[in-house]
Amino acid sequence: MEERNHIKISVAEMKSYYFYSEWCSWLLSGAEDEIMYQDIAPLFAADIKDELKKQFAYLSGGRGHDGGPVITFPHYPGFSEIPAKEFQNVLSYLTSLPSLQDTGIGFILVIDRRQDKWVSVKASILKIAASFPGNLQLVLVLRPTGLMQRTLAEISFKFNKDEFKMKVPIIMLSSVAELQSYIDKPQLTEDLGGALDYNHNDWIAQRIAIERFALMVKHTAQLLQAFGTTLAETELPNDVQSTFSILSEHTEKKGKMKEDITLVLEEGNSILENIRKPLTKNPEYILSQDQLDNETTVQRLLDQLKETEAAFDEFWAKHQQKLEQCLQLRNFEQIFREVKAILDLESERLSAFAVVGNSFTHVQHLLNDLAILEEKSNETINKARALSLEGNQLIENKHYAVDSILPKCNELQQLCDTFISELCKKRNLLQQSLELHRRLEKSMKWCDDGIYLLASQPVDKCQTQDGAELALQEIEKFLDTGSENKIQEINEVYKEFENVLDPELKEHVQKIFQKQEDMEEMFQKRKASLKRLAAKQARPVQPVAPRPEAVPKSPCPSPGLRRSSESAPESHMMKRESLKRAKSERSDSQQSKSGSVMEDEENLAILRKHVMNEVIETERAYVEELFCVLEGYATEMDNPLMTHLISPALQNKKDVLFGNMEEIYHFHNRIFLRELENCIDQPELVGKCFLERMGDFQIYEKYCQNKPRSESLWRQCSDCAFFQECQKKLDHKLSLDSYLLKPVQRITKYQLLLKEMLKYSKNCEGAKDLQEAVASILGILKAVNDSMHLIAITGYDGNLNDLGKLLMQGSFSVWTDHKKGHAKVKDLARFKPMQRHLFLHEKAVLFCKKREENGEGYEKAPSYSYKQSLNMTAVGITENVKGDVKKFEIWYNAREEVYIIQAPTPEIKTIWVNEIRKVLTSQLEACKEASQHRTLEQTASFPLPTSSNMSSSKNQAKNVKKLEERKIDPTSPEGYTNTTSGMKNPDKSKGWTKTSYSLDASEDNEEWSSPEEPLNSSDAEEEGGAGPMKLVPGKYTVVADSDEKGGPEVLAVKSGDLVELLHEEEEGLWFVKNLTTIKEGLILASNLLTLIGNSKSAQSLSSSESGTGSTFLSSSSSCSEHYNTTLSDMKG
Repeated sequence: MEERNHIKISVAEMKSYYFYSEWCSWLLSGAEDEIMYQDIAPLFAADIKDELKKQFAYLSGGRGHDGGPVITFPHYPGFSEIPAKEFQNVLSYLTSLPSLQDTGIGFILVIDRRQDKWVSVKASILKIAASFPGNLQLVLVLRPTGLMQRTLAEISFKFNKDEFKMKVPIIMLSSVAELQSYIDKPQLTEDLGGALDYNHNDWIAQRIAIERFALMVKHTAQLLQAFGTTLAETELPNDVQSTFSILSEHTEKKGKMKEDITLVLEEGNSILENIRKPLTKNPEYILSQDQLDNETTVQRLLDQLKETEAAFDEFWAKHQQKLEQCLQLRNFEQIFREVKAILDLESERLSAFAVVGNSFTHVQHLLNDLAILEEKSNETINKARALSLEGNQLIENKHYAVDSILPKCNELQQLCDTFISELCKKRNLLQQSLELHRRLEKSMKWCDDGIYLLASQPVDKCQTQDGAELALQEIEKFLDTGSENKIQEINEVYKEFENVLDPELKEHVQKIFQKQEDMEEMFQKRKASLKRLAAKQARPVQPVAPRPEAVPKSPCPSPGLRRSSESAPESHMMKRESLKRAKSERSDSQQSKSGSVMEDEENLAILRKHVMNEVIETERAYVEELFCVLEGYATEMDNPLMTHLISPALQNKKDVLFGNMEEIYHFHNRIFLRELENCIDQPELVGKCFLERMGDFQIYEKYCQNKPRSESLWRQCSDCAFFQECQKKLDHKLSLDSYLLKPVQRITKYQLLLKEMLKYSKNCEGAKDLQEAVASILGILKAVNDSMHLIAITGYDGNLNDLGKLLMQGSFSVWTDHKKGHAKVKDLARFKPMQRHLFLHEKAVLFCKKREENGEGYEKAPSYSYKQSLNMTAVGITENVKGDVKKFEIWYNAREEVYIIQAPTPEIKTIWVNEIRKVLTSQLEACKEASQHRTLEQTASFPLPTSSNMSSSKNQAKNVKKLEERKIDPTSPEGYTNTTSGMKNPDKSKGWTKTSYSLDASEDNEEWSSPEEPLNSSDAEEEGGAGPMKLVPGKYTVVADSDEKGGPEVLAVKSGDLVELLHEEEEGLWFVKNLTTIKEGLILASNLLTLIGNSKSAQSLSSSESGTGSTFLSSSSSCSEHYNTTLSDMKG
């Protein structure tokens, strides 16, 4: 929850505010005293300016002897016509100007009627008496100066005195001299014979200025008072921006207020200067009392305003200090929250940091990541400590929020210390883990090297004493390196690394230790075997007695006979010894051979284990690389701290860049790696593991299809600072694009590893699974490759998925020939071939034009412009074309359209022809099944025929068949066709038939037309009912998978493989070479008859290879017969 600090006004600020408020009130009161002189509504000179300008009454500033203000009513011809309201306003305004002290003495009215008649005098006195609002002291009337009017005035005043009865006496004066006896001459204006300097217009202007100044002072006082109240009552916000806004707003208002005060002061000083202006001209000039009063008023207002301004400045300084301290506090709190959040986040990352790792490289990466985290955190730690020092500085500067700042400083210090302590602990644990993995991997490498040494020792060379001793020396030399490489004591390892040993790692240590013991046991067995071989001494040569040089004479008649009879027992004994020695040597040889076989099996087991270790170790490395990419790049794209490094083109493009790599990682990390590790003791069963998970490997197709988009995005953004920063953190020598290629490299690596395992597992239990796994992986690679080409097709309006599975794709040279029926059409062929990329689907074959794009990577990847497609239900093939073993024909609608296809190699041609034939065969079988189904339905709907009828129907069928065979043009080229789309009779459209065309057309295009081919003897036997087929050397196509099981000498073949029969080894066995897999071996002749005896492609393949048709399945053939395939052939 967000912390809230409600700032209360301090005592000092409160005192300052009250002092300032009093000054504002005083100033306001002074201004109001100057302008609020009427009881009801104040009048201002500016409001009655026009009435005052008439000058029917004015306040000259003169005073009587007792100080009473003098109001003069000069001669005004229209006095009697002045509206009562105007008259009342002027008198009220004039009587409000003198001070209360002067007005208390009473006003002296001087009514100058020297130029008027008595009637007007009387009216003026009566009007003044009725409207005068002030306190009167004396009324002095200068009566008319004319004799008649003066006499009339005296008489009328004497007899009508009661009519002029006022609160004060009215004195009628005859001259100005008499007036001066009541009012001193300096207090009278010049028109009354006095010396008082008075200008009515200047007086009006001065009064307007003074009153305007007073209003300005009043308004300023009100603003100051309201602003002070606002400042005092302001509740400061809890965020930096709002606090800064308030400080800026108040500072701006304060500046405006100071400007207003300055303007008012300038106005007051100007008025004061204007009042004192006569003194500047004449120092002896004496200001009137009204002028002195005005000067005093203005000066007093100026002094009050200045003192109020000083109080405002003092109050503002305290308020500004509070705002600035508040801003400092909010900045401190904001930075504290940011630093604390980063520290908490980094602490969470640190706490989640693995200290074990699954390999030496992984722990190195973890240590590197920890170093990066430490480097990043150092900046945060330094920032936190600097903030703590800043907080302490605020406390020393008497900040008002000490209670809020001090705990935060302590918390920051504690967080920093805790983080550094935990970081050191993690580093120590990782270093221990690194050392443990270093020892484990060192031991594993030693074991692998030992296994490789055992596997690489040739058994035949070890049969001699020298060879055995040499092998024994190699083993002894290798075992001597064990002291520095192997784990000596597992309990010591447990004790030394107990802080980092989790159950999984502990199990890993046990496995490696067990592997080490197993390897040492294997070495001991090998040593014992080698020692026995080395200890065998060579058998001594049997000593033979030398023949005597001279034979003594004896009485025996025949010396030769004697010698023979004497040596017979010795010779017999030597023969017996020789026989015994031969038997012993034969027994030793058998034992040696048995031991050799056992050694071979042992070596194969070692090699299988070595391959399995490679599979598992490379799988672990692969999983670790994927993890590094996802954590070091993909996750960092969502890190707010790294957002500023990501270019706009890379925003929200993580799925494009990485594809479904995360899905691949989870499959390998959670499932496949564990299943591979379960095969460590039985490596030959790894094929089953692959087969069970073959469906999961389809995820690679999705990854590869996205790869071009990923490469394109990488090229656009490869210089982005984000990638460079991530690569630096991961300490990768290679850039990201190298790691994005890892899944593609891995899926292609599997088939190599499986082939290697299969090489050492041919006689093992899982050999068949391994072979199927290799084929399945290759199938996935082909599907991935095909899909990459398929998505590049443009311009096809339909849905490619409707065409069925993609079987083959490749680039060919294509010639076209369009014919209608048997008519010869000139200029049919394109003598210059078209380059087309063909896509063979189950239901159609697509012809596209390959276009290489400019650029690199994805931009350079080819695209395929769709040109046309052929429905497989109307397609036929001719497997051989005259003059070129790489050509074959695809024809459409009974040869209405013919396409000469030239493959890059004869082998590619063979593969394509076989695949097309499979498609057509499957369509034929489907037609046969449908035909049989209809036949059964028809049979069920009619009575069963008699035997004679059945016999006659069979004969009729044979005759029909013969007639059909006669319809076949013997000069037509060989070929297959599916006529379901070209037959009018639906019953006759089931199956395949021959479509002939004119020989003229063929001769017209000899450079690409099909030659006449010799008949395959197997076909002849089927047609003519000949005896069993005889095998002869040659090349054939396998039409069924072999199910033979045996040793490595037995050759395995699959349907579609191209094989060559080399020679017959012994009766019942043929030595055969598989041209598809480039392998050689033996196959039983009986099996060969099954594998290739029914093949209809043997002739086309052999003729494609030889070009002369010299290799056949039998030696009997006729050059006049032709290779024709009919429905009866296929049924046979």
